[in-house]
Amino acid sequence: MRVALVLAGDIESESGGFYYDRRLRDRLRERGHAVEVFSLPRGSYRRRLAANVGARRLADPLSAFDVVVEDGLAHPSVLALNRRLRVPAVALVHMIAERARAARSGVARSGAAGGGVRAELGRRGVAAIERRFFRGVDAAAYNAETTRRDAAALGGPERSVVAPPAGDRFEPTVTEAEIRERARSGPLEVTFLGNVVPRKGLDALVDGAARLGGGEVDWRLTVVGDRTVAPGHAEAASEAVTAAGVDDRVRFAGRLDDAAVAKRLRESHVLAVPSRYEPFGMVYLEAMGFGCVPIATTAGGAGEFVRDGESGVLVPPGDPAAVARALRDLDDRDRLAEMGAAARRDYEAWPSWPETLDRVVDFLKRVAGGEEAGGEHA
Repeated sequence: MRVALVLAGDIESESGGFYYDRRLRDRLRERGHAVEVFSLPRGSYRRRLAANVGARRLADPLSAFDVVVEDGLAHPSVLALNRRLRVPAVALVHMIAERARAARSGVARSGAAGGGVRAELGRRGVAAIERRFFRGVDAAAYNAETTRRDAAALGGPERSVVAPPAGDRFEPTVTEAEIRERARSGPLEVTFLGNVVPRKGLDALVDGAARLGGGEVDWRLTVVGDRTVAPGHAEAASEAVTAAGVDDRVRFAGRLDDAAVAKRLRESHVLAVPSRYEPFGMVYLEAMGFGCVPIATTAGGAGEFVRDGESGVLVPPGDPAAVARALRDLDDRDRLAEMGAAARRDYEAWPSWPETLDRVVDFLKRVAGGEEAGGEHA
């Protein structure tokens, strides 16, 4: 099978979606299939829409493949291309852009009224474009059942498969005894891991942690992530830390390489990313591999693998009071130890990358071969 993988940006970029793309590319090759990557401009949504002019010229070369796989991030760039393709196109959907815009609209509504109106209009425009994208593909592969349901509301194709990410990027080795011993030592070590952007909810985390004061819970927060993506938001987060008087408890570590991230997760009791929307949340699963208890969001797919109150805590998006309650409860070190051990067990039971990606590879073979769609929802 010859597969064309079309995406917006560089496949070597740092994000969960691009990591998934790389793993799929490599798994296809491991199974003997030929893969060629086609990179379209990334940039702003407007720039990706403008890329339609150039992308449609790829219709002839892409039609020489057996199947074209399109990363959902590229959806505004391939509308014209898909009308000209003569082979099946499969959307690889990591995130519903309309849901992400809705999350940002919520942030905007909490600020200036005009900004909220503009954000809401932008969300509706993205939804219309995303509907056109889904009408132009033959099938889709989703990272979560939640993503598939959200896509269905936008006319996502009936023929689809769900293949959630694995969490074994770091291949952590940790025993239950080590998890329990760590739970009972030192202050409550909390890590935020992700780009410092409004959607990820660092503002709610800082506010929630600050509500605990200095005596009720002895906590420390390390923020790991790029602060240059949304510099205004990152600066506001830093100012909020100072205003709350918790500078001595919060450290901004910036971007770290994989080895340093693994070291940080190994030292952490809690991974807290109370996002306003997280389509899957690979970082939660990766943290669970270290017996690190996730505080995850109810908005998105995290509830498909984080068992609320057992192997993690699910909080409403952007809710500082819920974050504060979760941290307070996890400072019960017996509870923390039990949940850390449960998180590790749930991680161990989750499919590996080869297992989940083989579902996508087999699905692509069926689509490329023109097989009937029966049973594709399994």
